[in-house]
Amino acid sequence: MAAGPTTAEKSGTSEPKRSSERPSRPGARERRFRAPGPRELMITLALIALVAGGIWVLYGSSWLRAERVSTSGTEVLTPREVESVAAVPIGAPLISVDTEAIEARLLEKLPRIDTVEVVRSWPQEIGLKVTERKPVLLVEKGGKFTEVDSSGTRFATVDKAPVGVPKVVLDTASSPSLRRFDGDRLLLEAVGATGELPGKVRADTRVVRVASYDSITLELSGGRTVFWGSAEDGEVKARVLTALMKATPKAGHFDVSAPTAPASSGS
Repeated sequence: MAAGPTTAEKSGTSEPKRSSERPSRPGARERRFRAPGPRELMITLALIALVAGGIWVLYGSSWLRAERVSTSGTEVLTPREVESVAAVPIGAPLISVDTEAIEARLLEKLPRIDTVEVVRSWPQEIGLKVTERKPVLLVEKGGKFTEVDSSGTRFATVDKAPVGVPKVVLDTASSPSLRRFDGDRLLLEAVGATGELPGKVRADTRVVRVASYDSITLELSGGRTVFWGSAEDGEVKARVLTALMKATPKAGHFDVSAPTAPASSGS
């Protein structure tokens, strides 16, 4: 049975073919590559030349090279000692000098140095700004003296005791507190007590004797002694000791271990 004519055939028209291409949007323009103009090209070339020139000046030029080393802040150490350990690469581009490596080397090999800052001083110098540790106590052993700073760090051993620095003696052999507080901790307690002393008392102190955590005694010039007790309440004890010494200037022994009940005796 033959199929009948379609509606389109009956009307004498045919269906329009569907196009796979989308019609372009009204007003759309084809994008094209545009070469830079002479002005833009000149600016680009100038920037490239500027960067290349800057790199050459920093790394290739003889104008900005490490030619000198200056050292400041030394007291016991000499600039030559510091500069020898620093080993600044003379002649190298200043920008390439590894300042952090120099700082680490100085702190490791010269324990007397507390802090150091390595700075570039343009155009041709490296500066070493040193702060040395200050001894507040001395530990004597075998005729030599180990210097101890305010943090309790033993940082140097010398043949001759520095003037004005008291010795610390740890008489802890029979101390019951040694089980809880070892020698390093007791040394730190002695440092803490010394740091709180009034200026004149500190200058007069010859020996800091530590028997236990709560038994620190100061031996002053002229045979005088101060029983400090523990390192606790140091600021209060310092004020009380100053007042006690003024009130009893001829006393030979002062006890501020209990600052609310100080005492003095002897003459």
